Amino acid sequence: MIDQAQDAELVARARTGSDAAFGYLVRRHQAAVRGFVRRALGSGWAEADDVAQEAFLAAWSGLGRLQDPLRFRPWVCGIAWKVAQTRLRSRRRGAARDLAFLDGADLPTGITPEDRIALEAALRGLEPDTRACVALNLAEGWSHAEIAVALDLPLGTVKSHVQRGRSRLLKALGGQDDA
Repeated sequence: MIDQAQDAELVARARTGSDAAFGYLVRRHQAAVRGFVRRALGSGWAEADDVAQEAFLAAWSGLGRLQDPLRFRPWVCGIAWKVAQTRLRSRRRGAARDLAFLDGADLPTGITPEDRIALEAALRGLEPDTRACVALNLAEGWSHAEIAVALDLPLGTVKSHVQRGRSRLLKALGGQDDA
């Protein structure tokens, strides 16, 4: 059980500028906030940590707006919920943008919606450097040399990333790698 009187005392000290008091508030409540955010977002711990950190930063800067210092935990969870809602809205907007792009993209004829989904999943499974090389080479038609300059990677590394990524994409789509 959280001692609300202790929270109120810590809030009072934090309001006078005590970083240590606010740090103690964070330590007392971070597990609850992280757990709540993880469940609310349906995401992993990394995103929950990001949202919780953003919520605690907002709480630190808005501590003067906390009306009832005995209710610090519900207040900071409310802030976390608002941050999480912003993330959820951002996800939906991003998904809608991606869908609009895919709908308008000039993909080769004969690609089924299932293949499109498999391709997107396979792309998400690639390491960021590999995904960037594949996207520039296969989707944008860039040469290996152009990619090496743009991404500041050695030419051999770019070639390896493109080949490895191409193989994984072909495998995800049920194709054979002839190279």
